[in-house]
Amino acid sequence: MRMIAYLLSAAATTVLVSPAFAQDVPTTQPEAQTTTTTSGTAAGSVDAGQAPVAAPEAYSGNASDIVITATRRSERLSNVPIAVSAVGSAALENTGANDIRQATQLVPSLLISSTGSEANASARVRGIGTVGDNPGLESSVAVFIDGVYRSRTGSGLNDLGEVDRIEVLRGPQGTLSGRNATAGSINILTKLPSYNFGGYAEATYGNYNNVRIAGGMTGPIIKDKLAFRLDGVFGKRDGFYYDVINRTDYNDRNRYFVRGQLLFEPSSDISVRLIGDYTRRDEKCCGAVYVNTQEKIDPTPGVPGDFAINPAGNRIVQVMQSMGAVFASAGDPYNRRIANTPGRAYSNLTTDYGGSGQIDINLGGASLTSITAYREYKSGGASDIDYGNLDIGYRADDGNSFRQFHTFTQEVRLNGSLFNDKLDWLIGGYYSKEDLVVADNLKFGTQYGAFAACRIVATANPLAALRNPNNPGCLSTTPQAALGGANGRQALGAGFGALGPTILAGLDRLSTLNNLGDQRSTYYQDSENYAFFTHNIFKLTDKLSITGGLRYTREAKDFHADFNNNNTVCPAQQANLSPLLASAAVPAALKTLVGGIITLTCTGNSSSALNGLDLNDGFKEGEFTGTGVISYKPRTDTLLYASYSRGYKAGGYNLDRSDLTANVFSSPTNASVVNLRFDPETVNSYELGLKFTSKDFTFNVAGFRQEFKNFQLNTFNGTNFIVENISTCGTSLNGADRDASAATGACSGGVQHGVISQGFELEAGLFPAPNYTVNLGYTYTNTHFRNNLVGSDSGQALDPALFLLSGSNLSNAPKHTVTASTAWTPDIGSTGMTALFYVDGRMTSDYNTGSDLFPEKAQDGFFLVNARVGIRGPQQKWALELWAQNLLDTNYQQVAFNAPFQGAGSQAQTQAFGSTANQIFSSFLGEPRTYGLTLRSRF
Repeated sequence: MRMIAYLLSAAATTVLVSPAFAQDVPTTQPEAQTTTTTSGTAAGSVDAGQAPVAAPEAYSGNASDIVITATRRSERLSNVPIAVSAVGSAALENTGANDIRQATQLVPSLLISSTGSEANASARVRGIGTVGDNPGLESSVAVFIDGVYRSRTGSGLNDLGEVDRIEVLRGPQGTLSGRNATAGSINILTKLPSYNFGGYAEATYGNYNNVRIAGGMTGPIIKDKLAFRLDGVFGKRDGFYYDVINRTDYNDRNRYFVRGQLLFEPSSDISVRLIGDYTRRDEKCCGAVYVNTQEKIDPTPGVPGDFAINPAGNRIVQVMQSMGAVFASAGDPYNRRIANTPGRAYSNLTTDYGGSGQIDINLGGASLTSITAYREYKSGGASDIDYGNLDIGYRADDGNSFRQFHTFTQEVRLNGSLFNDKLDWLIGGYYSKEDLVVADNLKFGTQYGAFAACRIVATANPLAALRNPNNPGCLSTTPQAALGGANGRQALGAGFGALGPTILAGLDRLSTLNNLGDQRSTYYQDSENYAFFTHNIFKLTDKLSITGGLRYTREAKDFHADFNNNNTVCPAQQANLSPLLASAAVPAALKTLVGGIITLTCTGNSSSALNGLDLNDGFKEGEFTGTGVISYKPRTDTLLYASYSRGYKAGGYNLDRSDLTANVFSSPTNASVVNLRFDPETVNSYELGLKFTSKDFTFNVAGFRQEFKNFQLNTFNGTNFIVENISTCGTSLNGADRDASAATGACSGGVQHGVISQGFELEAGLFPAPNYTVNLGYTYTNTHFRNNLVGSDSGQALDPALFLLSGSNLSNAPKHTVTASTAWTPDIGSTGMTALFYVDGRMTSDYNTGSDLFPEKAQDGFFLVNARVGIRGPQQKWALELWAQNLLDTNYQQVAFNAPFQGAGSQAQTQAFGSTANQIFSSFLGEPRTYGLTLRSRF
């Protein structure tokens, strides 16, 4: 019934509007791709065969007419036997897309979110993607801009200038897109230079003082030989959050982008395209609100499955409030009020720039394409990492926190045909070298010691009379009637018995841990890979074709780390308290408390003992990927296909505050570096599809099943990021993957794929008139973990923080997603002017936003609507448009997370194990309603 409700809601939306895809008028750039003289000319390149932009031709509005290059060949969308969505420039303009994030309104299988930094993002296709912004993990969805691979999805969140189209390829693309495309790929193609002089300009003003100015110019330098193009964008906007402490806004916009191009065609057989671009962003991001501050307790100990909210309140909240914490969003997270530490409302500078050169040569019987690129990317990381005004942790704005990529890529392809065009062949090679530097200066804040000590005291006993954050160990020294005349120090120490002096000394040391940590610790990862591939289409008959593709990738990575940390409290705690953990005479409850003191002192590789380490490691791996497709056209308007494909995502190192050892009770050694390693991820995918295309109606359906082994899962547990390779054990673990112990659940049998993504996708388009179009999309995705899960290819036990995963759906993987869009562009009399009425909508069912699937991170289903109305002059020489995004001002969150250091435990752990859960949860919210006015001009 719920699925029917989603479909009916989408249908209601289309009564008002028409789909973005259909309204796309493909420029002559992709149209020209079909005019190449040999099959090889277009096949080599994402942009190969593109001709200079000419005047727009009349277009039916049918999106199946769009020419795409998903197979590195120029083919109409309706003829490509893979699941692919193509969104053209008109659709992107109508929905207000300035980067790839807004494309999700039009592609139901795509989801993009950004979390701790706007410079980073996570893309998911069919419920599969890389979780979080850990720089050591490469994207599961490969992003290409003008044929150049981008190291991380976040590069697609930059302004892109004028875009010709965006192609979203669904399912693993291991043959042509290579490694790191296990979920799919996104190809972004920008507009080419033209030999006809022209340009455009647009200006936008909206709420939140949103100002966006964009413009471009193109024309000939040498007639029919050399053309140029310049594009530029400037954007500035107030933030969506307000910091009540620093009295400033957060999640603002302050950026600009420039791109220059040259197109040189000395003859009809040679084309050279040179591109250089530069993006600069200086923005405060990202604010987070508190969404759940309750403490959960077990009302019936020994009876699993229930929980209750502690009527006495959350002891962690009470500790924080006693130290001056402000919970500005408590009870109403969508008031978008936040409170950061005074003076720590940092903005960060992100620069992203590079250049590429593409050469296409028609050799007669074949075509050669070469794409060479070099890029540099750097993003600052200064932040108030606890997202609150209590100074628990921070990264100072001193230039010692950043991530930086230097990337060189080279791709060469040769494509042609044989046997009277019965065989369309393609061979190629690829090389990439990437140098990644992650510098970190994370320190415990000026109030961390008192907070951490108070947290330990409150955990041992929630009685507020015990605590005084101004005293050593957060223990009161004033006699209290509630304590029988004793003070807090005496009362708590008495409960520890003979171990009281040792444990209290540990608490005292913990309370001195202020403004200590990394001064500049640096992680280096150098990766180098090369690949050879082939992709061939055999036309057995005019109706039946077989496609075969194979790729071999060789990956090598070298890792090195230098530590500069001044946390001398950690080694002292380890020396004085760790012996208690090894003693059989110490009760288990006290061992837990002592372990907590050491952990809060040393977590996140914060120890001066690391300064003497020389961490070095490296590995090499090779993997075959490929595809096989059978396609059949029983009629010219119908395509049937069945396919198999295999994808691969490289292994690497966890570069985001992962502890070098299973616990921090002793100092790591150089050999501990292997604990940062994670294995490559592989996928086998099976798909069946049908595409029907006519002048007035299109319909596509695809059914798929994808099986992932060693799925790379990144999870933040409140103190550290952990990365595990999720697989399933071939023999039963008898529930050991769902318990609270790290000592159980290892697999002694064979390890198999642990994640399955399966479902179907529907796309339909109606084109009853040249100026009216409707598109609908529906994706049903059942993306879930199997049972009997393990955390590595060798079968090591799953981290107990992930006990909810077994048999559950993945995070950010809604089962139902519906998109609808409608555009009507009626003529206004005989003036040559036209009107625009456009609406699109995306409805998403319930899903969980946290990779550990804690119920506090759940997101209910929601509906987003964008709309645009306007008037356009003859031949669209000018246009005036009023627009709104998230028109209904829908409240939703992108990702919820454990507020750093602020408690421990989830409602789910209370229900399953009877433990008290006082973790505070924060969230990065989705954007509120925005609206404005845009004026455009073309000449």
